[in-house]
Amino acid sequence: MKNKIFLSFLFVFFIFYILFFILIESVRAADMKSSTYRIKYANINIGAEGSTSPGYNLSTTIGQTAAGEFTSAGYTVKAGFQYWHAIVPFTFSVSDTGIDLGSLIPNTPSTADTTLSVSFGGAGNYQVTAIEEGPLRTMAGNAIDNTACNGGGDTCTSAAAKLWDNNSSYGFGYKMADEDIPQTYTDCGSNCYRPFPDTTATSPVQNPEVVMSSSNVTVDLTSKPKDIVHQSTVTFKANISPLQETGSYQTVINFVATPTF
Repeated sequence: MKNKIFLSFLFVFFIFYILFFILIESVRAADMKSSTYRIKYANINIGAEGSTSPGYNLSTTIGQTAAGEFTSAGYTVKAGFQYWHAIVPFTFSVSDTGIDLGSLIPNTPSTADTTLSVSFGGAGNYQVTAIEEGPLRTMAGNAIDNTACNGGGDTCTSAAAKLWDNNSSYGFGYKMADEDIPQTYTDCGSNCYRPFPDTTATSPVQNPEVVMSSSNVTVDLTSKPKDIVHQSTVTFKANISPLQETGSYQTVINFVATPTF
């Protein structure tokens, strides 16, 4: 039986623009417009422009009114500085978006890998979450259940990875390796898996699980050049019983990368 997994991925950017109008005794404002746009600013910055040479790029903000970080219950405002200016742009990619687990043989696990890559230089952190759009299933509705790993005392969940090395334990799951992976994998070991949360589950409703995350922005290009890109490996695994119905099984895994500025 043929088994395929289709992966999709999204960028989610949350950017909040807040305009401050500060009335003082003497007010300077800029009102820039043309036939197609109009931009109004509460002040004029001194030297707010980009400077370049063959060896560098420099952008500046000088003379901003009311520069600083302001907080209150429910919000934080960072005004006047380039808090969200990213030296390393936020990018996210999946190396292989069509995973083929091949023709499955009972009691013989099949695995396949893809690589998640993230780079980011904003003043914040990032996370990548994953969820499946239902289990591996045929057009006729036959399904390969999500794994419970070895079961018994080693039953895994969508939040907790457990050992899965028993070839008589069946199902579909995944493990994470390399950078920025959840602690459940580093604590459990290299042969530990967990099932994807399922969008079709209703009792209870399941939410996406974090598969990568970091608060170490990738802006240090000299001391840790390898960290310009953070990468992790997703290993998909399926194992079936001799009673599994034949057919072509498919599902879709959604990966969502979210930066925080």
